[in-house]
Amino acid sequence: MIKNFSDHAANERTFLAWVRTAITVMAFGFLVEKFDLFLKYMGLSISAHAPHPPPRAFGALAGLSLIILGMLMMVVATVRFLQIARNIDVAEQHLAAGSKLDIALAVLLTLLGASLFAYLAQRLFTGF
Repeated sequence: MIKNFSDHAANERTFLAWVRTAITVMAFGFLVEKFDLFLKYMGLSISAHAPHPPPRAFGALAGLSLIILGMLMMVVATVRFLQIARNIDVAEQHLAAGSKLDIALAVLLTLLGASLFAYLAQRLFTGF
């Protein structure tokens, strides 16, 4: 029997939840970048003349930021998983890891989401 099995199993489930979330954030970043490319071509096909395509800098930057954020989440999840796995089997008590990094990641995701919303709303109201 594994010592503290239920604690190790809970730690592993939490780690896997972080990994799934990180993969989802990275996939969403890829989708954002490709959707911006789709908007560019839709704008070109809708207009009667062929204007200069709008810059894709924001969509590409937002997509890459989400991919990097997902990778950062994966690294943080791995480090936390290993630290907690070591601390489970130690007899003395340890303080739980601070949630400052969790809050920082949530704030970054919220700001990025708000930026994407503003970008898409601006494109909607100004017409591609």
